Amino acid sequence: MPLNKLRNIGIAAHIDAGKTTVSERILFYTGINRKIGEVHDGQATMDFMKQEQERGITIASAAISAVWKGYQINLIDTPGHVDFTVEVERSLRVIDGMIAVFCAVGGVEPQSETVWNQADRYKVPRIGFINKMDRTGADFSEVVAQMNTNLDANAIPFHIPIGVEESFEGIIDIIERKAYAFSDHDRIEIAIPDDYLERCDEARAFLVEKLADYNDEIMNLFLEDQDISTELLKQAARDATIKLLITPVFCGAAYKNKGVQLLLDAVVDYLPSPIDKGAVVGTDINDIEKAHTRCPSVKEPFAALAFKLITDPFVGQQTFIRIYSGRLTTGMAILNSTKGKAERIGRVMRIHAKDREEIHEAGPGEIVALIGMKITKTGDTLCDPLHPICLENITIPPAVIELKVTPPSQKEQQKMGEALKKMANEDPSFNVRVDEETNETIIAGMGELHLEIIVDRVKHEFGVEIEIGEPAVAFRETIHDEVESNYKHSKQTGGKGQFAHVVMRIEPNPGKGFEFIDKIKGGAIPTEYIPSVRKGIEKTLEKGIIAGFPVVDVKVVLLDGGFHPVDSSDMAFQTCASIGFKNGFMKASPVLLEPVMNIEVNTPDDYIGEIVGNLNRRRGKIESMRRHRKGSQKVNGHVPLQEMFGYATALRNLSSGRASYSMEFFQYMPVPPSMQTEQLEKIRKNKEKQQ
Repeated sequence: MPLNKLRNIGIAAHIDAGKTTVSERILFYTGINRKIGEVHDGQATMDFMKQEQERGITIASAAISAVWKGYQINLIDTPGHVDFTVEVERSLRVIDGMIAVFCAVGGVEPQSETVWNQADRYKVPRIGFINKMDRTGADFSEVVAQMNTNLDANAIPFHIPIGVEESFEGIIDIIERKAYAFSDHDRIEIAIPDDYLERCDEARAFLVEKLADYNDEIMNLFLEDQDISTELLKQAARDATIKLLITPVFCGAAYKNKGVQLLLDAVVDYLPSPIDKGAVVGTDINDIEKAHTRCPSVKEPFAALAFKLITDPFVGQQTFIRIYSGRLTTGMAILNSTKGKAERIGRVMRIHAKDREEIHEAGPGEIVALIGMKITKTGDTLCDPLHPICLENITIPPAVIELKVTPPSQKEQQKMGEALKKMANEDPSFNVRVDEETNETIIAGMGELHLEIIVDRVKHEFGVEIEIGEPAVAFRETIHDEVESNYKHSKQTGGKGQFAHVVMRIEPNPGKGFEFIDKIKGGAIPTEYIPSVRKGIEKTLEKGIIAGFPVVDVKVVLLDGGFHPVDSSDMAFQTCASIGFKNGFMKASPVLLEPVMNIEVNTPDDYIGEIVGNLNRRRGKIESMRRHRKGSQKVNGHVPLQEMFGYATALRNLSSGRASYSMEFFQYMPVPPSMQTEQLEKIRKNKEKQQ
């Protein structure tokens, strides 16, 4: 397949906007499926995980290949629920274009904005599809207006719906000046209804005027009042879309099979091929300041990014990669430049959701799954060993919620550990640790639903009936003040003793993580023991000091020290650094940090007072309130996560079930001093109870 005939696209939107239904129709019309799968009866091809079918939502991005009018479309369906935001993030990292699906009734909803901002970050060209035009309350123009107001999308209608709500029966293509009606699974060209002719001319004039801003030829023809060809308009619209200047907007009702073929035409016409996206930029593996580029060509050295891992019960671990340049063949030796280790390509698969086809080679722009990769994880770069390159990694937000999990019996402990390890391999936003004091397993993730799904998968895929504790907030620890710590570690135990002396300055390092600076002069501490000092401090950071939570945002400057030619050792310096750091940390006004969430509530006007009052009582800080749709408002603000447990039920009660909300991680912020003592006491009592 020539590169210009390839489209790597994602479908993303708010939960329940109909993304998976749109995907199913695309698969049907491109001939991948003979029968249309439905989300509501658990038969959707893309939602092939049991947990997705039970809840009617998409959890894992599924990659699938299809063909339309001689073009290969690699489609990645992404989740709409904010707890799976990392799935959207890694899909956006590797796709070239995106279909943003909006509900004609709901319009621009909280998660639509999150996904839109993620797409902005990765500079992904996109087209809009306003779905559910047949629903009561559907309003095409209002959703386009919201896209412009809330997303700054420069959205331009390329369609006019014929009829609305239950009388929605067709679509006018403004550029082609053609109208279509839909019967069963076919589209039928019809004459543009008389009462729509004027609207069509006005909409086309508006579209031409907009495109004239980005194309001189159209501008000249427009000023001379000459007719502009369909081909020229399409080319100008394609260029403007790829440059992120406009967002073409289409409409339909996917569930009723209306408008999906026109959407597929739009994917081919307006979304970029790998050639349009151009070269990918990476860095030198030895010098991050030095940039390298890879063009989408088989003549360039091989470069690819691993963006997803799935454990398949039949073939084991599948590593999904996007190839940016060069050719990949089975048996080929490659370099994982992120880890600095060699890998060998085993089997290469092209995926059709849960079905797979084995292929022997793949080229630029393709998305394939590799079987048998040993060390490659999400975000790793794979490349030609003779031409190493490091591609930009994937942004993984920190886990903010924790659960204690226990196996039903001691016998199942190992089985549970292996299952959770596989889950953590697949999902970088999920992690597992063992509390050394209580010997309990703690899992951490993006939200309650995220962890609920993980536990469910462990039960069904690995057969371990794990029991879960109460969800708890994942705190962090840091300091307010700068202190100097001077500690001498000296131990005599009959034989060889232990001796180390470390002087360090510990200072706050807001938002920059942990930094270690070595300022030792004149060999006060021998060079070989400097890494031991760092290691001792890093181990202490992981375990925490005041409450057992990881320490973040501190800078340690190693100033001075001393050693003994016989009694000094790696272990002695690790122990000395650890105790010295703890002592200094406790004198530097230690503080507990809590995860604070961005919250967005959509509510009818009637309940705005109660909802704002309730958020204030939860220590919330309201940032803005704006009109969302007629009679409803959008409230944005920041609220500490620990105040938000049970909020879904509270919001339902406050608004008679009419308000909805969305939450995502914002940043870690200090717990108010008045609450810190109380919080530390609560944590201490919980630990005592468990022991």
